[in-house]
Amino acid sequence: MDTFDSLQPVRSPRLRPGDRVRIVSPASPPSREGVARGVELLTSWGLRVELGEHVFDQWGYMAGRDEDRVSDLNSAFGDPGVRAVIATRGGKGAYRIVDDLDTDSLRRDPKPVVGFSEITHLHLALWARCRLACLHGPFANWSDEWSGRASADALRRALMTTDPVIIHRDTSQATAAVTAEGTATGVLVGGNLDAIRTQAGAGLPNLKGAILFLEHQRGTGLGEVDRALTQLTRTGALNGLCGVALGQFLGFDQDAGDPTLGGWGIADVLRDRLSRLGVPVLGGLPAGHGLHPPTLPLGTQAAIDTAEGTLTVQSAVV
Repeated sequence: MDTFDSLQPVRSPRLRPGDRVRIVSPASPPSREGVARGVELLTSWGLRVELGEHVFDQWGYMAGRDEDRVSDLNSAFGDPGVRAVIATRGGKGAYRIVDDLDTDSLRRDPKPVVGFSEITHLHLALWARCRLACLHGPFANWSDEWSGRASADALRRALMTTDPVIIHRDTSQATAAVTAEGTATGVLVGGNLDAIRTQAGAGLPNLKGAILFLEHQRGTGLGEVDRALTQLTRTGALNGLCGVALGQFLGFDQDAGDPTLGGWGIADVLRDRLSRLGVPVLGGLPAGHGLHPPTLPLGTQAAIDTAEGTLTVQSAVV
């Protein structure tokens, strides 16, 4: 069986001024104002920005019907003039279309796919089926208050340079207390914990030899994180990992002092579940659903060093 340590990623050419990029909505619908600001930002870098046909569609809580959302993706994948594909937002629905992605086009003509949260479903499917290196980065439904200049600069560098990305531990993050000492190297894979759990048994790639990146935003509470990590463990999905990189687990502050939780918080759940893996764990990375997100390559060689508190990742572009 192919493993992460036996496969080379497919990396896309870096973007240059004048290149075309396509904005698509694989999940929930964005705001027109946010997308307009995203277009303005990308255009300021010298890129030519296009919108997918169904970007502003709405069908229930999704940005149009499944066939229309995947059509926009596949149209971008198959257009040789499009050099990057950027999602407008996460939400719901990307998990419904992963089986219909045109990965043959991406094997012939790779281009990075940018997004996070719900877009983790796409990142996992594209690695599993064509080894495409993607970018866990901010959406084209841009908010200067949420993302800001630092996020914009990080996204531009990740798309338009081949510099490695280095993320430093932030001791103020809730996951900073979850650290198992050591160093590890391997291909970085992952993203949103709920999306990874959803893909288990439905296309989640073999993670042997990988560094698993995890981030999450609170929904129903500590139990959802416990259930997700326990399911991944029971299915064998985490067997053979060489390390874990923990990003933000947001919204769990309200659990402090809850007598029904026996004094546990999110760090306790993560420590209890992940310590059983016996691999280095680097917590406290400021990457996830929080303000001013960095852009993190996925599907390329990475290293974690818990003593230095760093995650270093090779670029997704060449």
